[in-house]
Amino acid sequence: MAKRDIIVIGASAGGVYALKELVAGLPADLEASIFIVQHVSPHSPSLLPKILAHVCKLPVSHPVDGELVQSGHIYVAPPDHHLLIEYDQVIVKKGPKENRFRPSIDALFRSAAYRYGPRVIGVVLTGLLDDGTSGLWTVKRLGGLGVIQSPDDAMYASMPQSVLEYVDVDHIAPVSELAELLVELTKQTAPEVPSLEEQETSRLEAEINIAAQDNAFQMGILNMGPLTPLTCPECNGSLVSIQEGKIIRYRCHTGHAFTASSLLAEVSKTVEDDLWRSVKSLEETVILLEQSGKVLVEGKNSEAAQDYFTKAQETRKRTDFLRNFIFEQQKFNS
Repeated sequence: MAKRDIIVIGASAGGVYALKELVAGLPADLEASIFIVQHVSPHSPSLLPKILAHVCKLPVSHPVDGELVQSGHIYVAPPDHHLLIEYDQVIVKKGPKENRFRPSIDALFRSAAYRYGPRVIGVVLTGLLDDGTSGLWTVKRLGGLGVIQSPDDAMYASMPQSVLEYVDVDHIAPVSELAELLVELTKQTAPEVPSLEEQETSRLEAEINIAAQDNAFQMGILNMGPLTPLTCPECNGSLVSIQEGKIIRYRCHTGHAFTASSLLAEVSKTVEDDLWRSVKSLEETVILLEQSGKVLVEGKNSEAAQDYFTKAQETRKRTDFLRNFIFEQQKFNS
């Protein structure tokens, strides 16, 4: 009988510290494969495998696409690439972003759950927003176990707190106890794979393939959920809604995916950017009006110049109003 021998871990803000403490407690003879997504900058090399290897008894590496999965090995997602699992191979691809991230925790968790079902143990650590919630829901849906770092113990509680709100987790523990817990869980025999409806299985397979760079539009993503009036903040494509239990997600026909929280965050950012561009345009209007007024003063046309200066002053007031409105919106969204 198969054991629970596939561990997938997701972390974001504050995750490096949590991951170091977790892997430091894992034994050298651990009979499981570990896959880690830590949100990192897409524009610089990641030293995370070296950082973790320095405190860990297991080998740690950035995998290459197509590498065979080995027991007793830790695989860390490379920057700006999704980390997936398929047919006992590690898949490393630059598919569409999910929740504004690549690598995506949700994408890793879904692929592991689809391939290994009840053999999977999903772990969500510290981080902002909610990447990992949908993925851990899928892990549980296919018979795996859900584990989170105690929100009170996390440097940033948003990610584990989001999981608690939407997923029936099996274990909650501080990071100092997670290594011992995972060792015990890997000794458990995995139960039978639960059955899913064909429609749910097809959607899950499609979303994994999209993360692996397949064409979302040609795969019929627009038919996999109700079409919404919302548009994708990444590409302005049409969004369909996807429901998983209490979770509502969105995916566009080019492949980008969002939870409701990440979509709101991105839309809010877009609105703020547009407002700041309006401030810039108004301030440029003030500059032009004042320069034109000065030219008219030099030309002895004081009456026309005063008209320009008056309009400049009125525009300054509108600019100040808009600037204060932006600051109030920032407080509201924080």
